[in-house]
Amino acid sequence: MESPRIEIIAAIATAPGRGGIGVVRVSGMDLLPFAGTLIGKMPLPRRATLGHFLGADGTPIDQGILLYFPAPHSFTGEDVLELQGHGGPVVLQMLLGRCLELGARVAEPGEFSKRAFLNDKIDLVQAEAVADLIEAGTAAAARSALRSLSGEFSREVRELVARLTELRTLVEATLDFPEEEIDILRDTDAAQRLGGFRVDLDSLLARGRAGRLLRTGLHVVLAGLPNVGKSSLLNRLAGEERAIVTEVPGTTRDAIRETIQIEGIPLHIIDTAGLRETEDPVEKIGIERAWREIERADVVLQLIDSRSGITPADHAVAVRLPQGIERIVVENKSDLARQGAARFSAGGRVHLRLSAKSGEGIGLLRDELLRVAGWTGHGEDVVLARERHLEALGVAAEKSALAARRLDRIELCAEELRLAQEALSRITGEFGADDLLGEIFSRFCIGK
Repeated sequence: MESPRIEIIAAIATAPGRGGIGVVRVSGMDLLPFAGTLIGKMPLPRRATLGHFLGADGTPIDQGILLYFPAPHSFTGEDVLELQGHGGPVVLQMLLGRCLELGARVAEPGEFSKRAFLNDKIDLVQAEAVADLIEAGTAAAARSALRSLSGEFSREVRELVARLTELRTLVEATLDFPEEEIDILRDTDAAQRLGGFRVDLDSLLARGRAGRLLRTGLHVVLAGLPNVGKSSLLNRLAGEERAIVTEVPGTTRDAIRETIQIEGIPLHIIDTAGLRETEDPVEKIGIERAWREIERADVVLQLIDSRSGITPADHAVAVRLPQGIERIVVENKSDLARQGAARFSAGGRVHLRLSAKSGEGIGLLRDELLRVAGWTGHGEDVVLARERHLEALGVAAEKSALAARRLDRIELCAEELRLAQEALSRITGEFGADDLLGEIFSRFCIGK
C-alpha cells in the first residue's frame, strides 16, 4: 500500500516586525528540487548557500542564505530548508508566497515541533520545552526550559517508568505462580523497591510544583484601608515610582500591576484602591475592582498602620477576605511607630512589621513570599512542569500509594501499578490521545 504523501509546510519563523535577518522555514520530503528552483542551484547538505531567492519569472526576490538539512538529520526528521533573508515584513511575505507557489502550504501553529515529535526526534516534554524556552520570562525559567529541551526531565520520567516496569514484572509473576507469591515479593524486596520509587516520584513532583512558579509566578494583591502605604510598598518592591503616593486618601482609583523577580520567581504585584465606604462613583468602581483582584489572588498582603494596629475597619476588611487565600498582615510605617522590623504570629496569622518608605523589613517580606510560594531556593533542580505534567505525576503518586497498601492483594496491586505507569507515560507522549496532542501544539507560535 502506498504511504500517504507528506505535505510541504512553510512559515515565517522569526518574530513579526523589522530586523536585520528574517527566516522562512520549510519542511517536507524530497526538498532538494524545491531548493534548486528557489535559489537557482543545488545546495549542499548543512552548508550555507549564498544566492538570490528567485520568483516564478526568474527575477530576484531577495538575496540571502539557504540551509538544507536532509532527512532524517533535521529538527522535524524530514527535509528542512531555512531561508535567511533580510528581515522586512514585505520581503518575508514575498518569500513565503514563493514557497506556496512551489507547492508548500502555510504551517499550522506548532506544526514543525509536532512533526519532530511524530517522527521521534523529540518527545512531548521536549516539544513543550521549545515553547517554554521562547516564552520564558526569567533567566531561571529559560535555564529550566533548556534542561527539559535537552531531555533531563524526560530521562527522569523514563527512569521511573523503567522501575515501575520492573515492579510490575515481579508482581505479575506472582499471578502466574500464586503458590510462590510470598517468596517472590519477599526475596526481591518488592515493598522496599516500591517505597524507594515513591520517594523519588514525590521528589520529582515537588520540584515540578516549584518549577510551575517559574512559568506562572505568584499573584500578590496589596489590600487595605486608604493611606496605609499600599502604593509606597508597590514602589519599594518595584524599585521605581510606579504608583502615585500622596497624603490624600483614595488616590489610587484602579489596580496597578507590576511584575518583579525574587530569586528568579516572577511576582505579579497588584496595588488596589483603598477599601472603604465612599460616595465617589469613580472610587466605588475602583473598590469593586479591588475585590475582584483579591478573589483571584494567590496571596493577599493586608496592610495596616503600625501606629494604630488592627482597627475595627481593618477587622471588617479581614472578615471579607476569601478564606482559601493565603493572607499576610503587613504592619507598615514602622519608622513612624518607632518600632523595628520583625516577623511574628498573632491571631493565627503571620505579621510582618516594616517600613515601605525606608525599606526596613522589605527583606522579611521577600523571604515570606518565597516561603508561601514553596520556593526552596534550589533553582537548578526545579522542573518547568506544566499542569498536565503535575496532574500525571499526582495520579502516579496516588496509584503507587494504593499499590503499596495492596501488596497483600496482588491483582489489585498490579492494576494500581499499571495505572501509575500509564499516567507517567502520558508525560513524554508514549501514551496519549490525538486530541491531547492537538491541544498542546495548537498553543505554539507559527514557525515552531
